[in-house]
Amino acid sequence: MKTKLLILVVFALSPVELLAQKQTPPAAKAVLFDFRNDRKIASPRIPMATQRMVLSKVFRRYLTDESKCGSRLESGNSADPLKAARNAGQIVPSIVDMASGSFTATGQLQTAYVISVSECNASHAENFGTKRVAIFAGQRLVADVDVDFRGSIIRKTDLNSDGMDELLMATGDMNQGTLTELAALLDFPNGRMRVIQDFGTVTEDSCASEIPGSSSKASVLSIANAAPGKMPKVRQDNYSANCRKAKRWRFVSTGQMQE
Repeated sequence: MKTKLLILVVFALSPVELLAQKQTPPAAKAVLFDFRNDRKIASPRIPMATQRMVLSKVFRRYLTDESKCGSRLESGNSADPLKAARNAGQIVPSIVDMASGSFTATGQLQTAYVISVSECNASHAENFGTKRVAIFAGQRLVADVDVDFRGSIIRKTDLNSDGMDELLMATGDMNQGTLTELAALLDFPNGRMRVIQDFGTVTEDSCASEIPGSSSKASVLSIANAAPGKMPKVRQDNYSANCRKAKRWRFVSTGQMQE
């Protein structure tokens, strides 16, 4: 009887143990970025002469003050009012981030500038305007690409050791007390943007809304060792925590974060 009872107990615990295993992330590898950690965001210090040089080579016409924007741009039947604003020179661009490295080819000394184009009258729904990356070799513009509203460089990498740097970039939005951040790993071979891996949402924090049930969700991006010249797959592990000051993160899933 005692033997049968012991067997029943073991089988009763097995599903719980299996569930616990499913809620545990795989063995940790090199961390590319941990979005659970608080970050200080500071605008880069760029001399005014450099800013003028960069902006004048990227844009044919632009404004230097929002007060000079027209009250409402006449875009006609344009399906893309932001493009119409750019074409009309109704933009107030500024450099919001930068990184140095080799981006378009190996062995180059280049600077990638992230530009907030700030089209006049761009709304919150339009992320207050498009974002671009302009890559310079000295004072020569070698690449100018739209980066799909990604306005910050999280980290510069060379994951496949090919001598060309990638950029982990993100875009963020605050809506009704919920902070959402999306990220992607990009590179720029021959001056063209390529999305190596799109991670989707990497941060979703509703604590500021003070709505019952609010929580913080964040991703940890990690990589396995890869052979030189081969791009490793980046793993995305997702965690959740309550809104206490001292967060206790709980592993939720691997892969893109589910809404």
